[in-house]
Amino acid sequence: MLGGSFWVALLRNSISAGLMLSFFLMLDRPRFPMKKAIYCYIVFGVSLITVYSLWFLLAKESFVRSAAISTLPVIGIFCSLMSGEVLYLSLYKMALAFYLFSVATFCGVDVSRWWFGGNVWVDILVRFIIAVGILTFTWKKFRKQFLNGVDFLIEEMDLFSAMTLFVSVMLGAIMAYWPNLQGFSVFNMVRAFLILFMAGVLQYAILHLYIHLGQEHYYQAEKELLEVNEQLLHSQMDLMRESEKEAARIRHDVRHHTLLIREYVQKGEIDQLLAYLEQYGEDVENRMTKDICQNRAVNSILSAYAKKARSQDIEVSMDVKVPENLDIRDIDWVAILANIFENAIHGCIHSGLSKQTIYIYIAQKGNKVMIQCRNTNTEEVDFHKGVPRSRKGEGIGVFSIMKAVSRYDGETDFFLEDGVFVTRILLTPPPQNAPKTYILTIKR
Repeated sequence: MLGGSFWVALLRNSISAGLMLSFFLMLDRPRFPMKKAIYCYIVFGVSLITVYSLWFLLAKESFVRSAAISTLPVIGIFCSLMSGEVLYLSLYKMALAFYLFSVATFCGVDVSRWWFGGNVWVDILVRFIIAVGILTFTWKKFRKQFLNGVDFLIEEMDLFSAMTLFVSVMLGAIMAYWPNLQGFSVFNMVRAFLILFMAGVLQYAILHLYIHLGQEHYYQAEKELLEVNEQLLHSQMDLMRESEKEAARIRHDVRHHTLLIREYVQKGEIDQLLAYLEQYGEDVENRMTKDICQNRAVNSILSAYAKKARSQDIEVSMDVKVPENLDIRDIDWVAILANIFENAIHGCIHSGLSKQTIYIYIAQKGNKVMIQCRNTNTEEVDFHKGVPRSRKGEGIGVFSIMKAVSRYDGETDFFLEDGVFVTRILLTPPPQNAPKTYILTIKR
């Protein structure tokens, strides 16, 4: 580490703190409004720079030994508290920020010592240029890519994998900042840059690995949704064919009804005619298909799957009150209701019980839509982070359900209770005429 006055240390600390805090904020979705978050970052950054500069002034040796390493927990704790993301994603972003800080520091120090005889202003200039370059690239190129893939990272990355990455970066940093090896030499310079290079490659590879895995799951969910849509279309076509057959039968029977009515009229048997018409009206009423609810998409989905369930001798009861103008996309109704019903039928069939039931409840209360499904189930169900998984892996269509629910700032709840599997969903559809923006976030 190069020397210098208090003001030189202040400049170095400002560049380092500004780089780490700005980089983290660019890739973050804060828990507070952005203006308030920026204000908090500025206050914390000024306070941190002041404390570290005073540390340099009062205890230079301990500052040289420990300042760089200490920034990681200090800034990391603050950024994690400010972030609205899960802890392990904050750890990952902090590791990235610390890595870039290390690159800027070593470039500044070693360029100055190698070519300019340890000139402090060259060190500061190199650090500043690298920091500006990193932040410019992050803002214009990397930020959009990262934020577009952040939900994939949340879905795929867990605390163990994030801690593994964090520890690997910490080990690399400890080796790079080891006090006894900070003397200037070609060996130390090559060693430090090799360590930083390997840490950078590791982080880059892990970032793309998690995003790729997330995209694979996303495309798999899209494939499952298309398959469900195809099944629903086949069911709708079957219903249409049955309706056509029923209409043809009615047209055929109308001729006989007309002849019989004419016979009654010709004979003047008015009482018999009225009795016959009453019987005919009751028969027509009994054969009429009653709508489950006013919403056409919900009505079609539930009708198709209720027919499928009843064909398996499953008792189906529904209490559905959904208005026609509810601002939920038809494809999301398919993803939610079709998958729920499909899983319920699957659970009933594999229960092995003589009496199998499915109960569906859907209602709108205020600006919320509540969905509940209760079905017979005797199989053991494994839950991972509250999500049911079958013995062959994740439950059928569960990811599609959760993805569709997340578009409406919704919540899901799955549990098994006394031989009954319960699925509960809460949706918050946007108000009528509101701009429609759908953001993929999996909430539990």
